[in-house]
Amino acid sequence: MVSDSHICWGGGHPHPHRHELCVCGLCAAYGGQPALEELSFTARCGQTLALMGPNGAGKSTLLNVLAGLHRPTSGTVLWNGTPLHRQQHEIAYLPQSRDIDPRFPITVREVVAMGRWTALGTWGAVRAHDRAIIDKALATLDLEELAERQIGALSGGQQQRVFLARALAQEAHILLLDEPFTGLDVPGTAALARILRELAAEGRLIIASHHDLASAPEIFDEALLLRRRLIAAGRTAEVLSPARLQQAFPHRFPS
Repeated sequence: MVSDSHICWGGGHPHPHRHELCVCGLCAAYGGQPALEELSFTARCGQTLALMGPNGAGKSTLLNVLAGLHRPTSGTVLWNGTPLHRQQHEIAYLPQSRDIDPRFPITVREVVAMGRWTALGTWGAVRAHDRAIIDKALATLDLEELAERQIGALSGGQQQRVFLARALAQEAHILLLDEPFTGLDVPGTAALARILRELAAEGRLIIASHHDLASAPEIFDEALLLRRRLIAAGRTAEVLSPARLQQAFPHRFPS
Protein backbone atom coordinates (compact mmCIF):
# COMPACT_ATOMS: atom_id res chain seq x y z
CA MET A 1 0.00 0.00 0.00
CA VAL A 2 1.32 3.44 -0.93
CA SER A 3 1.84 5.92 1.89
CA ASP A 4 0.41 9.44 1.78
CA SER A 5 3.98 10.72 1.83
CA HIS A 6 6.83 10.08 -0.56
CA ILE A 7 10.58 10.41 -0.65
CA CYS A 8 12.48 12.69 -3.01
CA TRP A 9 15.99 11.40 -3.52
CA GLY A 10 17.37 14.92 -3.51
CA GLY A 11 15.97 16.06 -0.19
CA GLY A 12 15.73 12.70 1.52
CA HIS A 13 12.65 13.83 3.42
CA PRO A 14 9.03 12.70 3.10
CA HIS A 15 6.48 15.14 1.74
CA PRO A 16 3.21 15.19 3.71
CA HIS A 17 0.96 15.36 0.65
CA ARG A 18 0.31 13.55 -2.61
CA HIS A 19 1.15 15.40 -5.82
CA GLU A 20 -1.68 15.53 -8.35
CA LEU A 21 -1.82 15.80 -12.13
CA CYS A 22 -5.06 17.30 -13.42
CA VAL A 23 -5.83 17.28 -17.16
CA CYS A 24 -8.98 19.19 -18.13
CA GLY A 25 -10.60 19.56 -21.55
CA LEU A 26 -7.37 18.72 -23.39
CA CYS A 27 -7.49 18.92 -27.20
CA ALA A 28 -4.53 18.39 -29.53
CA ALA A 29 -4.02 18.00 -33.28
CA TYR A 30 -1.39 16.86 -35.75
CA GLY A 31 -1.34 18.27 -39.27
CA GLY A 32 -4.70 19.90 -38.68
CA GLN A 33 -6.31 16.58 -37.77
CA PRO A 34 -7.73 16.01 -34.25
CA ALA A 35 -5.59 13.69 -32.15
CA LEU A 36 -7.18 14.25 -28.72
CA GLU A 37 -10.60 15.69 -27.98
CA GLU A 38 -11.87 17.01 -24.64
CA LEU A 39 -9.72 14.69 -22.53
CA SER A 40 -10.04 15.08 -18.76
CA PHE A 41 -8.59 12.93 -15.98
CA THR A 42 -6.73 13.10 -12.67
CA ALA A 43 -3.73 11.05 -11.56
CA ARG A 44 -1.58 11.09 -8.43
CA CYS A 45 1.84 10.08 -7.22
CA GLY A 46 1.91 6.45 -6.18
CA GLN A 47 -0.04 5.26 -9.25
CA THR A 48 0.95 3.27 -12.32
CA LEU A 49 -1.28 4.46 -15.16
CA ALA A 50 -1.59 2.72 -18.54
CA LEU A 51 -2.62 4.62 -21.68
CA MET A 52 -4.47 2.15 -23.88
CA GLY A 53 -6.33 2.19 -27.16
CA PRO A 54 -5.85 1.41 -30.86
CA ASN A 55 -3.20 2.94 -33.08
CA GLY A 56 -4.05 6.60 -33.57
CA ALA A 57 -6.04 6.77 -30.33
CA GLY A 58 -3.87 9.61 -28.99
CA LYS A 59 -1.60 7.75 -26.56
CA SER A 60 1.69 9.11 -27.93
CA THR A 61 0.14 12.54 -28.43
CA LEU A 62 -0.84 12.66 -24.76
CA LEU A 63 2.68 11.66 -23.69
CA ASN A 64 4.17 14.34 -25.94
CA VAL A 65 1.83 16.99 -24.56
CA LEU A 66 2.66 16.01 -20.97
CA ALA A 67 6.38 16.01 -21.80
CA GLY A 68 6.11 19.52 -23.26
CA LEU A 69 7.02 18.35 -26.77
CA HIS A 70 3.65 19.14 -28.37
CA ARG A 71 1.43 22.12 -27.68
CA PRO A 72 -2.29 21.39 -27.17
CA THR A 73 -4.89 23.42 -29.03
CA SER A 74 -6.91 23.92 -25.85
CA GLY A 75 -7.34 22.66 -22.30
CA THR A 76 -5.16 22.71 -19.20
CA VAL A 77 -2.55 20.41 -17.68
CA LEU A 78 -1.86 21.23 -14.03
CA TRP A 79 0.61 19.75 -11.58
CA ASN A 80 -0.38 20.69 -8.04
CA GLY A 81 -2.45 23.55 -9.44
CA THR A 82 0.37 25.03 -11.56
CA PRO A 83 0.73 24.58 -15.36
CA LEU A 84 2.90 21.55 -15.95
CA HIS A 85 4.94 23.23 -18.70
CA ARG A 86 6.36 25.55 -16.05
CA GLN A 87 7.65 22.56 -14.08
CA GLN A 88 9.63 20.58 -16.65
CA HIS A 89 12.04 19.45 -13.93
CA GLU A 90 9.19 17.32 -12.58
CA ILE A 91 9.00 15.25 -15.80
CA ALA A 92 11.21 12.46 -17.12
CA TYR A 93 10.27 11.15 -20.57
CA LEU A 94 11.42 7.81 -21.97
CA PRO A 95 10.47 7.62 -25.67
CA GLN A 96 10.49 4.45 -27.76
CA SER A 97 13.31 5.68 -29.98
CA ARG A 98 16.49 6.21 -27.98
CA ASP A 99 18.70 9.25 -28.50
CA ILE A 100 21.98 7.35 -28.06
CA ASP A 101 23.53 5.21 -30.80
CA PRO A 102 24.31 1.85 -29.14
CA ARG A 103 27.54 1.77 -31.17
CA PHE A 104 28.75 4.95 -29.48
CA PRO A 105 31.48 4.20 -26.90
CA ILE A 106 29.71 5.26 -23.71
CA THR A 107 29.30 3.37 -20.46
CA VAL A 108 26.14 2.63 -18.52
CA ARG A 109 27.22 5.01 -15.76
CA GLU A 110 27.82 7.81 -18.27
CA VAL A 111 24.37 7.35 -19.78
CA VAL A 112 22.72 7.47 -16.36
CA ALA A 113 24.78 10.56 -15.48
CA MET A 114 23.11 12.39 -18.38
CA GLY A 115 20.04 12.56 -16.18
CA ARG A 116 21.87 15.11 -14.01
CA TRP A 117 22.55 17.55 -16.88
CA THR A 118 19.44 19.63 -16.23
CA ALA A 119 20.43 20.13 -12.60
CA LEU A 120 24.08 20.85 -13.43
CA GLY A 121 23.75 23.14 -16.43
CA THR A 122 26.14 23.14 -19.38
CA TRP A 123 29.37 23.59 -17.42
CA GLY A 124 28.32 22.45 -13.96
CA ALA A 125 30.66 20.18 -12.04
CA VAL A 126 29.41 16.83 -10.77
CA ARG A 127 29.04 17.09 -7.01
CA ALA A 128 28.94 14.42 -4.33
CA HIS A 129 25.15 14.80 -4.29
CA ASP A 130 24.96 14.09 -8.04
CA ARG A 131 27.18 11.02 -7.72
CA ALA A 132 24.92 9.76 -4.94
CA ILE A 133 21.85 10.16 -7.16
CA ILE A 134 23.57 8.35 -10.04
CA ASP A 135 24.60 5.50 -7.72
CA LYS A 136 21.04 5.30 -6.35
CA ALA A 137 19.56 5.11 -9.86
CA LEU A 138 22.01 2.35 -10.83
CA ALA A 139 21.21 0.38 -7.69
CA THR A 140 17.43 0.80 -8.10
CA LEU A 141 17.57 -0.69 -11.61
CA ASP A 142 20.03 -3.47 -10.59
CA LEU A 143 22.74 -2.03 -12.85
CA GLU A 144 25.64 -1.73 -10.43
CA GLU A 145 27.55 -4.68 -11.91
CA LEU A 146 27.04 -3.29 -15.43
CA ALA A 147 27.99 0.31 -14.63
CA GLU A 148 31.27 0.27 -16.55
CA ARG A 149 29.98 -1.79 -19.50
CA GLN A 150 29.46 -0.21 -22.91
CA ILE A 151 25.78 0.49 -23.61
CA GLY A 152 25.99 -1.32 -26.95
CA ALA A 153 27.08 -4.56 -25.25
CA LEU A 154 23.81 -4.89 -23.32
CA SER A 155 20.63 -6.76 -24.17
CA GLY A 156 17.45 -4.90 -25.06
CA GLY A 157 16.03 -5.39 -21.58
CA GLN A 158 19.23 -4.18 -19.95
CA GLN A 159 19.32 -1.10 -22.17
CA GLN A 160 15.72 -0.35 -21.22
CA ARG A 161 16.74 -0.39 -17.56
CA VAL A 162 19.67 1.93 -18.29
CA PHE A 163 17.47 4.56 -19.93
CA LEU A 164 14.95 4.28 -17.11
CA ALA A 165 17.81 4.81 -14.62
CA ARG A 166 18.77 7.95 -16.55
CA ALA A 167 15.20 9.18 -16.18
CA LEU A 168 15.30 8.46 -12.43
CA ALA A 169 18.52 10.44 -12.09
CA GLN A 170 16.54 13.55 -13.05
CA GLU A 171 14.68 13.20 -9.72
CA ALA A 172 11.38 13.81 -11.50
CA HIS A 173 8.06 12.89 -9.93
CA ILE A 174 6.35 12.05 -13.24
CA LEU A 175 7.81 9.27 -15.39
CA LEU A 176 6.40 9.15 -18.95
CA LEU A 177 7.15 5.91 -20.81
CA ASP A 178 6.27 5.17 -24.43
CA GLU A 179 5.63 1.41 -24.83
CA PRO A 180 8.36 0.43 -22.34
CA PHE A 181 7.62 -3.31 -22.60
CA THR A 182 7.98 -3.57 -26.37
CA GLY A 183 10.62 -6.13 -27.32
CA LEU A 184 11.09 -7.53 -23.81
CA ASP A 185 10.88 -11.25 -23.12
CA VAL A 186 8.77 -12.68 -20.29
CA PRO A 187 11.47 -12.39 -17.58
CA GLY A 188 12.36 -8.87 -18.77
CA THR A 189 8.70 -7.84 -18.68
CA ALA A 190 8.26 -9.22 -15.16
CA ALA A 191 11.40 -7.46 -13.95
CA LEU A 192 10.40 -4.10 -15.42
CA ALA A 193 6.85 -4.42 -14.05
CA ARG A 194 8.29 -5.02 -10.58
CA ILE A 195 10.56 -1.99 -10.89
CA LEU A 196 7.71 0.28 -11.98
CA ARG A 197 5.59 -0.84 -9.03
CA GLU A 198 8.49 -0.12 -6.67
CA LEU A 199 9.05 3.32 -8.17
CA ALA A 200 5.37 4.16 -7.78
CA ALA A 201 5.47 2.94 -4.18
CA GLU A 202 8.31 5.42 -3.56
CA GLY A 203 5.91 8.18 -4.58
CA ARG A 204 6.24 8.67 -8.32
CA LEU A 205 3.51 8.82 -10.93
CA ILE A 206 4.18 6.33 -13.72
CA ILE A 207 2.31 6.97 -17.00
CA ALA A 208 2.99 4.56 -19.87
CA SER A 209 1.44 3.72 -23.19
CA HIS A 210 0.79 -0.01 -23.39
CA HIS A 211 -0.70 -2.24 -26.08
CA ASP A 212 -1.00 -5.67 -24.44
CA LEU A 213 -4.53 -5.99 -23.07
CA ALA A 214 -3.80 -9.29 -21.30
CA SER A 215 -0.86 -8.08 -19.22
CA ALA A 216 -2.13 -4.58 -18.40
CA PRO A 217 -4.12 -5.50 -15.23
CA GLU A 218 -1.07 -7.27 -13.79
CA ILE A 219 1.26 -4.32 -14.42
CA PHE A 220 -0.83 -1.16 -14.00
CA ASP A 221 -3.12 -0.08 -11.16
CA GLU A 222 -5.09 2.36 -13.32
CA ALA A 223 -5.82 2.79 -17.02
CA LEU A 224 -7.13 5.33 -19.49
CA LEU A 225 -8.86 3.79 -22.49
CA LEU A 226 -8.69 6.21 -25.42
CA ARG A 227 -10.03 6.58 -28.91
CA ARG A 228 -9.17 10.27 -29.33
CA ARG A 229 -11.74 10.85 -26.61
CA LEU A 230 -11.74 9.20 -23.20
CA ILE A 231 -13.78 5.99 -23.18
CA ALA A 232 -13.08 5.00 -19.58
CA ALA A 233 -10.74 5.69 -16.67
CA GLY A 234 -10.24 3.80 -13.42
CA ARG A 235 -8.98 0.46 -12.17
CA THR A 236 -7.39 -1.35 -15.07
CA ALA A 237 -9.45 -4.55 -14.96
CA GLU A 238 -12.68 -2.54 -14.81
CA VAL A 239 -11.66 -0.20 -17.63
CA LEU A 240 -10.88 -3.13 -19.93
CA SER A 241 -14.40 -4.58 -19.79
CA PRO A 242 -15.79 -6.28 -22.94
CA ALA A 243 -18.23 -3.44 -23.62
CA ARG A 244 -15.53 -0.77 -23.38
CA LEU A 245 -13.06 -2.76 -25.45
CA GLN A 246 -15.70 -2.99 -28.15
CA GLN A 247 -15.96 0.82 -28.12
CA ALA A 248 -12.20 1.24 -28.39
CA PHE A 249 -11.48 -1.61 -30.82
CA PRO A 250 -14.70 -2.07 -32.87
CA HIS A 251 -12.92 -4.07 -35.60
CA ARG A 252 -11.09 -6.27 -33.11
CA PHE A 253 -14.09 -6.85 -30.84
CA PRO A 254 -17.18 -6.65 -33.09
CA SER A 255 -20.53 -6.44 -31.34
